[in-house]
Amino acid sequence: MQHIPPTSLPSLPPRLSYTLSFLDFCPDIDGPAINASASLLGPLIPTVLDLVYTKLLSYDITAKAFVPPLEPAESTPSKPQTPQELHLHHAHILRQKTFLKAYLLRIAKNEDWSPQSPLWGYMDRVAVAHTGVHRQKKPDLRVEFMHLALLLGFVEDVLLGAVLGAEQLDAEAKSKVLRAWNKVLWVQNDLFARHYVVDRETGERPAGMEVTKDSSQKLKAWGIQVFVTLLVVALVVRVLGYLG
Repeated sequence: MQHIPPTSLPSLPPRLSYTLSFLDFCPDIDGPAINASASLLGPLIPTVLDLVYTKLLSYDITAKAFVPPLEPAESTPSKPQTPQELHLHHAHILRQKTFLKAYLLRIAKNEDWSPQSPLWGYMDRVAVAHTGVHRQKKPDLRVEFMHLALLLGFVEDVLLGAVLGAEQLDAEAKSKVLRAWNKVLWVQNDLFARHYVVDRETGERPAGMEVTKDSSQKLKAWGIQVFVTLLVVALVVRVLGYLG
């Protein structure tokens, strides 16, 4: 039985070693299977991107992530101000498509699949980017974990359909490709969780849960309101006690 110290898991290298081991990710089998899918997925990427962003733009709660917050003095001619303005050919969506395309190709063409591979650090930075904590001098822009997890599920379903429909692959090859991608996407899901979810066993507070500047101001205002309310209640109680 392997011993996994819970206190080691917030750190990326031991977390990856445990995650890859638990998922039975085999660099010599799963890595080449993903590499073999690059030539298959390459021509399909435009279709995959359209399917993904059509889905994301189908709900205001996910589409609003693509409406960039604006600084007070910032000009807005080319920037959407509401989710309803967005469509597949909008400049901001085209830009996001390039990111997802680069992400898929980065994984498909990766050569080092060891726990020390730079790929996992790249995927971890993808997770951090969605928390908004890196935007210290910019307005808040954050995507919640629930939507990220659902998106990964949808992406996997799209990949599953693409691979199963590939006539150039036999059943064994399809199985290897799908199992390998499934493992990698679950690694990405855990890396998202690393920056969003509190580990109750260790008490580790992810960086993605840090209070941002805007939310800090809201929290402060709420605290003042609570304090004033409690003060008024205390005064009323004292007056009623005096009158009684």
